[in-house]
Amino acid sequence: MSLQWAHLWALIALPLPLLVWRLLPRAQTPTGPALRVPFFAALEQGRADAARPRRWPLLLAALAWLLLVLAAARPQWVGEPIPLPVEGRDLMLAVDISGSMVEEDMVIGGRVVDRLTAVKAVAGDFIERREGDRIGLILFGQQAYLQTPLSFDRETVRTLLFESAVGLAGRETAIGDAIGLAVKRLRESPSEERVLVLLTDGTNTAGNIAPLKAAELAAEADVRIHTIAIGGDPRSAFGLTLGRNPLDEGTLQAIAEATGGRYFRARDLRELQAIYGLLDELEPVQSEQLSFRPVQELFAWPLAAALVLSALATLVRIGLPVRTGQ
Repeated sequence: MSLQWAHLWALIALPLPLLVWRLLPRAQTPTGPALRVPFFAALEQGRADAARPRRWPLLLAALAWLLLVLAAARPQWVGEPIPLPVEGRDLMLAVDISGSMVEEDMVIGGRVVDRLTAVKAVAGDFIERREGDRIGLILFGQQAYLQTPLSFDRETVRTLLFESAVGLAGRETAIGDAIGLAVKRLRESPSEERVLVLLTDGTNTAGNIAPLKAAELAAEADVRIHTIAIGGDPRSAFGLTLGRNPLDEGTLQAIAEATGGRYFRARDLRELQAIYGLLDELEPVQSEQLSFRPVQELFAWPLAAALVLSALATLVRIGLPVRTGQ
């Protein structure tokens, strides 16, 4: 941050009053017939007192002129450069919050957590790193909802992701509807880089559009889809399989291939973190080349001070009484 002057050349006006006083001829003292009065001595004493130089009005006027010239020079307080993205991606996140996301097969800091909690932890960091990109968020279960439109406000996107909960959009999974909603929003974008990151732990069990049909629409709209399948493998004990793996990996792979994206499989938190790290490499943040510096105008302060000093100089000049002899 620094102090700068928009019209520094205005400072050449500082010596102007002195030049006027030095160069212009003085006013002539009028001469004429004299009037004799009996109290001439008292008048002469009052005139002498009035002729004494009064320094305060002159000093206040000089300070007022200095401040006026400084105001004309337009002082400005210029802040630190703020980078502007030249070009970024429009990136939409579609996060599954269906009933199966409550499954606890992820570990964070030695504590077993459900899948959605793990997704929030990793996806939140991913969003924070996407400086320069417009980020949007879709939450889907039995239905798909646009939680936040495309925006540079990454903090709001993270906050709304963290506030999501399993089951808010229904217990089933509408993958096709989530893709269709993302395509609808991204199609309206002027950006040439339109990306959807779809994260789910299940198979399509609801919705009005089939996932592969939605992928065709995405390809036509130049939307690239990266799909992430999350969830551990089915556990086994005594030769028996406990639970089931509802993932439709074939469909998720086909969606990614049809749109030029990549398919990923995350069985634990470490793999999920690695996937988002790889996405940063596949979809790098654009370099920032432009910046602007916020400017705060300061001329009002010296201008106001000059007006106050001018008023004080006038009051001092007319307010001092003229002493007269007894």
